[in-house]
Amino acid sequence: MQLDYSPLIYRSKRTRKTEECVKMAYEYLAKAWKKPDTTYVKDLMWQRTIEWRKQPAIVRIERPTRLDRARKLGYKAKQGFIVARIRVRRGGFRKVRPEAGRRPKRIGVVKFKHAKSLQMIAEERMARKFPNLEVLNSYWVWEDGRYKWFEVIMVDPHHPVIESDENINWICDETHRGRVFRGLTSAGKEVRGLHLRGRGAEKVRPSRKASKRQN
Repeated sequence: MQLDYSPLIYRSKRTRKTEECVKMAYEYLAKAWKKPDTTYVKDLMWQRTIEWRKQPAIVRIERPTRLDRARKLGYKAKQGFIVARIRVRRGGFRKVRPEAGRRPKRIGVVKFKHAKSLQMIAEERMARKFPNLEVLNSYWVWEDGRYKWFEVIMVDPHHPVIESDENINWICDETHRGRVFRGLTSAGKEVRGLHLRGRGAEKVRPSRKASKRQN
């Protein structure tokens, strides 16, 4: 008996073609968002930010704005994954100008810097807003002269779909509770200097404070 393999061959070709189209679509998105000021993204986000300014600071959304970036950071279009957009105000850490007199050097108003990035602050605010979820990662979406918008990917560690997924069920362990407050996300590691390796990064591990204690 001779078997007919033509349907399987046709299906493999169709699947390969679909995968190539999807790959091209992700490359197109990534290229457009790499320099958004020179592509169609600028006009699109100009209209979107008009509506975003009228919305609350934290808004849950159905799907990511930057699908290519979200997928790279671990997002999957399945139950248990939640995406929300957060707005954080920009600017320095200016203090109130003192009324008492002193020399300008000791006024202490400007040139103060945040110890955390605005992205890490956004992740922590999102974690407090959704205490039953764990922050997986986040990415920049847009900014204007007054605000920055980030989208945060969160995971429900108690969802059965997440518990059965071998690629993400590590977050269900109790050791990962409150990971965003311990600087374990990508933005947190960036603030702690853990994205640096090799020469010049001798004093960032296990942490800057621990390195000072050792010396």
